[in-house]
Amino acid sequence: MNLHSTCLSIGAALLALPLMSQAQPSAHYVPGVEGIKGASLPPPGIYVRDYNVAYYSDTLNDPNGNSIGGLNPRAFVYANVPRVIWITDYQFLGGYLGVDALVPLEYTSLRVGGFDDHTFGVGDAFGEGTWSRHWKQLDVSAAYGVWAPTGSSSAPGENPTHAGLGYWTHMFTAGATWYPDAEKKWSVSALSRYEINMEHEGYTAGQAYTLEWGLGRTILTNIDAGLAGYYQQQVTSDNNGSPRNRVAGIGPEISAFCPACALGVSLRYAYEFMAENRLQGHTVALTLTRRF
Repeated sequence: MNLHSTCLSIGAALLALPLMSQAQPSAHYVPGVEGIKGASLPPPGIYVRDYNVAYYSDTLNDPNGNSIGGLNPRAFVYANVPRVIWITDYQFLGGYLGVDALVPLEYTSLRVGGFDDHTFGVGDAFGEGTWSRHWKQLDVSAAYGVWAPTGSSSAPGENPTHAGLGYWTHMFTAGATWYPDAEKKWSVSALSRYEINMEHEGYTAGQAYTLEWGLGRTILTNIDAGLAGYYQQQVTSDNNGSPRNRVAGIGPEISAFCPACALGVSLRYAYEFMAENRLQGHTVALTLTRRF
């Protein structure tokens, strides 16, 4: 390697690391894990839901959404996220109160410029309280939760492969699923989340907004198919002045429920057609839900 190529590699690495702090943006919440009927919470009972999310990208975009050449990025993330949900029989304003919690397990492999690393670890834990109400052709839900910095993390811009972000986050959630027809074969859902990040060692990540939506139709008994998508945007800037990021994705989904075994399964794929100041790639999510 000659001096010119060495300088290019060093320069690429120095450029990549600030940008790769956005490989896991300021949002704790990963978009694309909910889709068709994503805003509908189940009836009273205890449920275990297991999210399996895989993400691949070979494109890193600048703040204008243009691919950055010369860095040859390769990113792969797999997360297994078990979540326990308890919807109680207690009601408030006609809706059921509930609680849920999750802990992510995550493997991340990242190569960009002169940076090349991979880690496996436990991510930040999350717990929330929920409220959900069901009408004949409308489901609504709301929640407040907290992400706790329980996972391994690093300082911003140092090693974005760590599963934890290192700071507390308040997350507010609200959504609705509408069934246009009386038979409830069609469904239109929208689920919004807003995250407020707390200061940690002089650093405060920007606030983030996430919208997940789904358009579905029952094609066979207990089988739905349709389109799902997401949009996530950093609403305020980090206090270190780094540019904000945003991303949007869309793709197909199919879901099924087996009443005999009280098991629900959903599979979705999303292609990210827009990304600014972050990776742009592909998301595959397989979710299993079991009622006990």
